Amino acid sequence: MDGLLMAWEGDFSWKSILANMAREVTGPVGDAQVYMVVDDQSEKNTCNTTLTNAGVDMSEVFYVVRPTDTIWIRDYGPRYIYQGGCRAIVDHTYNRPRPLDDAFPSHFSNLRQHPLYDNGLIHGGGNFHLDSIERSYATRLINNENQGLTEAQIIARWFAFQNVNTTLFNPFPQNIDSTQHLDMWMQIIADNKVVISDWPTAQGSTQDQICERAASLMAQRGYTVYRTPALSISSHFTYTNAVMCNDLVMIPKYSQQGMSSYNAQALATWESAMPDKDIVQIDATNIISAAGALHCIVMHVPKNLNGAQPGVYLIGPQGGSPEFLLPGQQVEIEWLADDDSAVTAIDLWMDAPFGSTRPVPIIRNTTNDGTFIWTVPSASTLRRFKLRVDAKDAQGNTATSYSSGTFRIQ
Repeated sequence: MDGLLMAWEGDFSWKSILANMAREVTGPVGDAQVYMVVDDQSEKNTCNTTLTNAGVDMSEVFYVVRPTDTIWIRDYGPRYIYQGGCRAIVDHTYNRPRPLDDAFPSHFSNLRQHPLYDNGLIHGGGNFHLDSIERSYATRLINNENQGLTEAQIIARWFAFQNVNTTLFNPFPQNIDSTQHLDMWMQIIADNKVVISDWPTAQGSTQDQICERAASLMAQRGYTVYRTPALSISSHFTYTNAVMCNDLVMIPKYSQQGMSSYNAQALATWESAMPDKDIVQIDATNIISAAGALHCIVMHVPKNLNGAQPGVYLIGPQGGSPEFLLPGQQVEIEWLADDDSAVTAIDLWMDAPFGSTRPVPIIRNTTNDGTFIWTVPSASTLRRFKLRVDAKDAQGNTATSYSSGTFRIQ
């Protein structure tokens, strides 16, 4: 991970949880940045003081000054994919009437120069989880939120935008968990491992049956299943609502009477499940009554796959063998570009496929906005050429992507 997004919202007790998490994330084990979203400069100053006092490495804190409605950034924050080796965002409509939250992914997309795609679904991000081998999971809350779509159509949307095959579970009863989100009782921690809640004091209950069926299914699919206790006392207390960040795993603990005795058992389970990670307990007592814990209040930002080098991917057009273009024709050239800091300029070229002729510039040093309308010239020194896009960063590093096919001007 490059970092975790957090929204500086809620009362002091909630913000203390964020500060404690930020300290771990920016430490040597978490080894990541915190992208802290603050409403304005005044809130930034207050946040800065709180984080400093909590021992956060402030050199790893990047402030995003943008108003939000709530702390629940898992539900509305940007969800990342890689396209052609470059980072991009797949967004959805937040399932709450919170317009500032819902608009945040678009703002972050522009800020970080990461393209954004809208999959057309309504949901909360805490109800969608996946491994890295094309399997994803959610509860059928998604059906209620998208009544204009069939279940098959919902699954098809996720497949089209994220290349995953989705399995849907029945949600918990709302009197047990008002969110009905999957992360409140199941967390995928590897391509072959999953943590699922167990209900020691409510065996045979609806929520226990849902967890048992899910555990059986996941075991059949080759996952090693780890079980952590869950109770419904004054709230739905869960240990699956945890956060992984590089070699760090943050899990909730509780001081609530009736729950504190389970903290050690949950810790032991997580340590058994992830022996190569550092497991840290963060007290989530003051936020769990709002039907959320640690996973609900962060969103992951992955690293640039190319390290300090930029990455670039020509989306299209890709040409043919060859594809013929007409003089004066308007052609939209689309690309993605990525960097550990920022791509500062883009060059577009007509380039001979075998390097026999010098490339001809289409445009030099244009902005990295992902698209350019090219007017095809009436003639060219190149009888046959590929489209080429170069991405440059401030350090002078470059990356290149070519069309797969070639072009000719009629």
